[in-house]
Amino acid sequence: MSYEKVTQAKNQLVVGTKQTIKAIKSGHVEEVIIASDVDPFMIEKLLQLVEKMDIPYTMVDSKIKLGKACGIEVGTAAVAIKQ
Repeated sequence: MSYEKVTQAKNQLVVGTKQTIKAIKSGHVEEVIIASDVDPFMIEKLLQLVEKMDIPYTMVDSKIKLGKACGIEVGTAAVAIKQ
């Protein structure tokens, strides 16, 4: 389901962990999608931030599938859907 949401929101996406964190800090994020098959260290700061800022997030099973849903050829650990 979350992959579909990402595919439908292509014009409102911020792709990648660092870019997602920047977007959250600027206050322009509606929801965050995070791949669960990445090193927990990579997404630890992001998880802390979404919980602190009370931003809804969803975990998906594959960074490769998440990347494809974004329209890119590589996997991604996180995607933000902008407001």
